[in-house]
Amino acid sequence: MAPLERGLAVLRAICASPDDAVRPGDLVRETGLARSTVDRVLSTLTRLDFLRSDGRAFSLAPRAMQFGDAYLAVCGLSEVLEPLAVRLADELDESVSVAVPDGDGVRFVIQIPRRRTMTLSFRVGDLLPAERCAPGALFAAQWSAEQRARWSRRLVGSGPPRMFFPLPPAPDGPTPQEVESAFDERANAAAKEGWALDDQLIEPGLIAIAVPVLDRADGRVVAAVSVVSHSSRHSADSLREHALGRLRETAARMQEALTGSRLQTEPHRASGSGPGPRVASSAPAPIDEPKRDLGPHYLRSLARGLAVLVALGSKRGGMTLSAVADVTGLPRATARRALITLREQGYVDCLDPEGRLFAPLPSVLELGYARLCGRTVEDLVRPHLLELSRQVHESASVAVLRGSEISYVARVATSRIMQAAITVGTRFPAYATSMGRVLLAGLPEAEREARIAATDLRALTRFTVTDPVVLAETLRRVAADGYALVDQELEEGLRSMAAPVRDHRGRVVAAVNVSMHAGRVEADHAREVILPALTATAARISADLAAMGDRLDGAAA
Repeated sequence: MAPLERGLAVLRAICASPDDAVRPGDLVRETGLARSTVDRVLSTLTRLDFLRSDGRAFSLAPRAMQFGDAYLAVCGLSEVLEPLAVRLADELDESVSVAVPDGDGVRFVIQIPRRRTMTLSFRVGDLLPAERCAPGALFAAQWSAEQRARWSRRLVGSGPPRMFFPLPPAPDGPTPQEVESAFDERANAAAKEGWALDDQLIEPGLIAIAVPVLDRADGRVVAAVSVVSHSSRHSADSLREHALGRLRETAARMQEALTGSRLQTEPHRASGSGPGPRVASSAPAPIDEPKRDLGPHYLRSLARGLAVLVALGSKRGGMTLSAVADVTGLPRATARRALITLREQGYVDCLDPEGRLFAPLPSVLELGYARLCGRTVEDLVRPHLLELSRQVHESASVAVLRGSEISYVARVATSRIMQAAITVGTRFPAYATSMGRVLLAGLPEAEREARIAATDLRALTRFTVTDPVVLAETLRRVAADGYALVDQELEEGLRSMAAPVRDHRGRVVAAVNVSMHAGRVEADHAREVILPALTATAARISADLAAMGDRLDGAAA
């Protein structure tokens, strides 16, 4: 499926770009594809909501998380091992990572960073060269001759390019032969001693120690858990003394957890998938729409191939060709062509020697997962606020509930002589604001009543509702109506309207509002003209939050 190959090439180029938004001309240069081909790929990916465009450049949309989600759902590591990794990080007061082998690289699947001035910038999905980190020495012991040959070719620059995390040059610029010799020595020591050390291999000051997580059935290294620190806190020796014992205990508990969860299958090819599986939370979107309705720039084969990739995360134990066809609604021949292409591209392989059960490989995490994991709440909502403000010609904001107050996390203000002096971080009493009422209305009724009882309902203007009975009834109406309009209760002359933003569990975790001057916009006009745009924006933000799940940096939840 040539359109699928080209679409994956464009996605990789976007994900590898140092810029968040990439212009089509840059993608033409990076991929070597014709401009017309790039345009058709971009049109299709945008139509599928894997990309967004401002009319000039393209950036990843949260829905692209589905590719990585498919692998993480099948491997099951995050679900089973993350609580143990969190516990270890708390015990040692150091950052903890869990990684899986990915060819001649090391792919992170769990990151538990400690928030310090000097902290890790690696994200789930990032890939490191095996020779530049502690887990790589542990994984190299199980490399096949073919894998080691591919690694050697990469060292001398003759292998296929890989999307490694950008690292500073290795100290003293060793030759490939020196790198190979040193890595062989570290890998042999790791296999013998059962642990590996990274003494500033990644960058000066960074120190890490890793131990393997084994499959008890056959002794394979299916993952590695690392403790990561800085030379300002530890030397290599002191980190080993501080962490190695608890690391080994944690690895043993992780092995027990994997055995108890029966997450012991992996692709038959020794390419390094972690154990699996669990059911993916996101199902593939409908993709088999009539081409005539979508225009000549829509690449149906690309859409179908990506639907197959997402669908592979929806069933335990891998999926047969027939199951893939059933889940996607595609003909078996079409699903088969997509699976062959995805396997050739290194994103899918078989769980069984017979080649009947297909599953995603860790490499699918390179298709936007790491880039999107670095997004903040403000990154996610700001484009939506800009569009809302453009539509209604008023200021727009997003806030979350902090105790009895709302806290602004994003804002787009219009250029007017008279406007509210509000910035990110500004706080107001929740009871007297439209966003606060939406957020309070989204709470369970018992918690809502407790919050009202604990709040000093002071009159901020002559219009402020201060009667707890009236406020409680107002919040019930807000919950039923799905929006709140507050008229000059926070400040005279200020009218605002808000709608709820929900996360992937359906909880109200934020609110989006439009604020306006009461003398300029009547309440009825706000309901008739502004409310539809506001609720549509809240729905779009909610959809993006649902796609991001719990992986948004600084998530409202």
